[in-house]
Amino acid sequence: MNPVAPVKPFIARGSRIERCPRCLLGQRACICEYKIAGQAEACFVLLMHHNERFKPTNTGRLIADCFSDTKIFEWSRTEPAPEFLQLLQDVRYQPYLVFPEGDDYQHRMVTYDGSQKRPLFILLDGTWRQARRMFRHSSYLQGLPVITLPELPSSSRYHLRKAVEPGQLCTAEVAAELLAMIGDGVGAEVLMAYFEVFNEHYRAARLSRPLNEEMPAKGFLKQLLELASDVEHKGHGTIIDQADLHVSPEAAAGDARVQ
Repeated sequence: MNPVAPVKPFIARGSRIERCPRCLLGQRACICEYKIAGQAEACFVLLMHHNERFKPTNTGRLIADCFSDTKIFEWSRTEPAPEFLQLLQDVRYQPYLVFPEGDDYQHRMVTYDGSQKRPLFILLDGTWRQARRMFRHSSYLQGLPVITLPELPSSSRYHLRKAVEPGQLCTAEVAAELLAMIGDGVGAEVLMAYFEVFNEHYRAARLSRPLNEEMPAKGFLKQLLELASDVEHKGHGTIIDQADLHVSPEAAAGDARVQ
């Protein structure tokens, strides 16, 4: 995470569980072996509410696990991280603040136009109430163009927290939909597969049931990790930016596909 900060214990329900220090799931449910760490066609920045940083149910960290250039900053109303402000000025990126459409900031609403610059998607990572406050009360965000998803799935696959309104997506699902929107189908597939594994492992640990080792998403990620090892050995770059993956996400991931 950026910036690096010491990890403190998770003090809440489940705080006595022995957890993996990286994915924060219980040791039996650890998902680190499925971590891809590639690169997507967009870059993601997470402005994370401080309450989210140590919650095992947070899905923002899944984006960072899949895409190694993801940046995570703790949100501050008045003192944004200098590195974040530098990213906003970086000529390589086109920044977009991701938030639902609203009448009082219609003049800031934009659609993705296939710009030659790499999209820099800024996600407000917190509860809906927290995200709304972050959006409204951060003066340094007020000049940024705002983008929203043109179409949303009818329901979320994330069931570890209750949505405020039907159809609301968690942070990882929003990121996957954004990748699909800009045409990065492989990146979207990878993130959703990893998200499916996270969901399965968390629920299995909560219900004290065996892990499902036969789920298609696991097979998909394992095949990609095997390919990544071969790609690294040959010195051809990262796994997600290869033109020929030799793996069909549709066939391998099955129900992990972005719809």
